[in-house]
Amino acid sequence: MPEVTVELFVDIVLFSFLVSIALTIARIRNLFVAVMLSGIFSLLSAGLFTVMDAVDVAFTEAAVGAGISTVLMLLTLDLTTEQETDPIQPQIFPLIVALCTGGAMLYATQDMPAFGDPSAPVHQHPLADHFINTALQVEMHVPNMVTSVLGSYRGYDTLGETTVVFTAAVAVMLLMRGRRRFSQPSTIDAEPEEGVS
Repeated sequence: MPEVTVELFVDIVLFSFLVSIALTIARIRNLFVAVMLSGIFSLLSAGLFTVMDAVDVAFTEAAVGAGISTVLMLLTLDLTTEQETDPIQPQIFPLIVALCTGGAMLYATQDMPAFGDPSAPVHQHPLADHFINTALQVEMHVPNMVTSVLGSYRGYDTLGETTVVFTAAVAVMLLMRGRRRFSQPSTIDAEPEEGVS
């Protein structure tokens, strides 16, 4: 049985919070509360990634998941109602699909190596020794190895991903702006004609 350290305890607490928030989001009908809880879910995920030494993933999750996504969802709620309508009949098929997908994902993780296992296939790549031995001290001088890879060796790829996210956000904002403009009543039709009583 593994020794319960402070890091493991924090992982368990954060994961428990994530599960409870996910179940609450699935049952709640107030869309505004659901959006706020989704942002909290993303922040807790970012904290969990930070504890697991995945700082770059945590930064992306906090910026995109808790930041941009929450703002876009709040802007979308401005065009709709805050209360979700109750389904007319129970939706069994989506539940079956979700359970099958979750079961397939759990089955696929059975052969994954343990977290931090040095014999994992990803650590056996020929470039792994180069990154470990020279990237930190000689070439990049960045204390986090993953950040040095994403920010330097894969800099153009990271820039492309950022451009895609930014373009998607701008497109959604433009669509919502056009929807709001066309949804407002026309002032010409609202004004009565002169001489008509």
